[in-house]
Amino acid sequence: MKFMKLGSKPDTFQTDGKCIRYVTSELATDVIINVGEVKFYLHKFPLLSKSNRLHRLVLKASEENSDEINMVDFPGGPKAFEICAKFCYGMTVTFSAYNVVAARCAAEYLEMTEDVDKKNLIFKLEVFLNSSIFRSWKDSIIVLQTTKSLLPWSEDLKIIGRSVDSIASKTSVDPANVTWSYTYNRKLSAPDRIVEEGVFGERIESVPKDWWVEDICELDIDLYKRVMIAVKSKGRMDGSVIGEALRIYAVRWLPDSIDALVSDAQTLRNKFLVETIVCLLPTDKSVGCSCSFLLKLLKVSVLVGVDNSAREDLVKRISLKLHEASVKDLLIPARSSRTACYDVELVQCIVNEYLMHEKPRRALGDVGWNEKGPDDFVLGHGSLLAVGKLIDGYLAEIAHDPNLTLASFIDLSQSIPESARPIHDGLYKAIDSYLKEHPDLTKAERKKICGLMDVRKLTMDASVHAAQNDRLPLRVVVQVLFFEQVRAASEVHALRNNPQNASHSTTNTDEEWEKTAAKDDRKSLKKQISQMKIKDEEFPKNVKLIKKNSKNSKSGLQLLPSRSRRIFDKLWIVGKGHGENRSSETSGSSQSPTSLAPGDTKSSGSSSRHRRHSIS
Repeated sequence: MKFMKLGSKPDTFQTDGKCIRYVTSELATDVIINVGEVKFYLHKFPLLSKSNRLHRLVLKASEENSDEINMVDFPGGPKAFEICAKFCYGMTVTFSAYNVVAARCAAEYLEMTEDVDKKNLIFKLEVFLNSSIFRSWKDSIIVLQTTKSLLPWSEDLKIIGRSVDSIASKTSVDPANVTWSYTYNRKLSAPDRIVEEGVFGERIESVPKDWWVEDICELDIDLYKRVMIAVKSKGRMDGSVIGEALRIYAVRWLPDSIDALVSDAQTLRNKFLVETIVCLLPTDKSVGCSCSFLLKLLKVSVLVGVDNSAREDLVKRISLKLHEASVKDLLIPARSSRTACYDVELVQCIVNEYLMHEKPRRALGDVGWNEKGPDDFVLGHGSLLAVGKLIDGYLAEIAHDPNLTLASFIDLSQSIPESARPIHDGLYKAIDSYLKEHPDLTKAERKKICGLMDVRKLTMDASVHAAQNDRLPLRVVVQVLFFEQVRAASEVHALRNNPQNASHSTTNTDEEWEKTAAKDDRKSLKKQISQMKIKDEEFPKNVKLIKKNSKNSKSGLQLLPSRSRRIFDKLWIVGKGHGENRSSETSGSSQSPTSLAPGDTKSSGSSSRHRRHSIS
């Protein structure tokens, strides 16, 4: 910290109680100056020789036969006036970053200019500011902090503007030229230190690009805004560093608890803070801030009632980084006026915005996956898969909310394209959680929500769980059983045709299942399933291969509970009397794999038809 000492005489100011200050001298005081609640008993001559304003006020008081002068709205108060008075007396006064602004404003008020006396107080303070204070990083920040209590004087004297420009200029210098000890607050922990080897093998601590971000966090939001605008206007700061600076400031000033965030005393302040941070975000929406930080800002903006323009800007920025988000980040609390726990509509808006950027790339096909889009941001197929997994996880989490409407759940689920869900395990988990939390759903509603998933895209573990799930509609359970039989039959068929390559044919794609269903009639499919029941001693090696390549890949019927096994057995009993007839409804979760052609024979009997009707 820089200091400046003026004057050589000893300090003879004394105090008489809390409200009286006087100078001890052989000469009696001849003027009383009231500054705030403090009375100063002083001498006219030293004051009039330095201050043009005091000269006029003393003359006016003499004309009124009074020796008392009132200083109204004196900048800096009694302390600042006393500093100026000591300078007039020639007493020793020490200036630093903590009191120089108050002294400069007081000197301006008293008109202590060069017209009154050469090298007067204003001149000396300006030299100190320009030659010392504004050349120091730490002192520039301290000076800027002291200016707020001295408005509008500090603004009119351009002290705020000069302090801001000084700070902004220093943030853009080469970090290699920054001495780490200059920083104001930050204490770099051991894991954060960047150590490099010097030319002669000595260990040198490198200063990171964001060395300055914590130092300015103590500034009030309005001053912080001016500094950040100046930093961005220089055009030499990376967007990532700007984003980090905003993140640290938000962490520093935004309360952790929701109660403190929305309290009456803090709501307006927090609202202004969030709106300011949003307006300071980097121009390039695709860089600068992590998706997690942006979502936290969005949560706060919802709670404190930030303007729609700021929220819309956040939604657009988040949509470009949605693949980086986590389920926890997306759990945005709903406003108190709503019934649901989480703001699902807001998440739906983010997903829609994401798909607006993604849609042109999906239209171009696989060739265009890695092309750059708006703001030079790359959205690839990997990000689409990540978003699909993210939304499935989000659905599973919000499904536990008893107030979540079925329409909201279905709309958000359907907003994700099929290419984002190669596997439906996550969606099945979300649907199962919703059914468990909402047991009062009607049969039509259960059928509608289960229609979101494709049972052909369930893994073996999920299929086994679904087959034993009493919450699922019977139609869905039958579909799961059917496609598991097709899967198992395909494995056995591949194993018999080419045992050496059986490990590469553990599962079939949807197209392979459809080809199998189209090629083989119901009679041949039944024959394939019966082959799975061959004794272990006939195909011991084959069975071992199946177990190795398909987890829990026992006979499909052996994995099922007794209720599901009886259903499937009845299904095949019905199918015996239909010859070459085959189910054409083998795709989609809303279709039944047990539907038969209308040519039923009399041997089936009315009881068989009744059973067929009861499970469809």
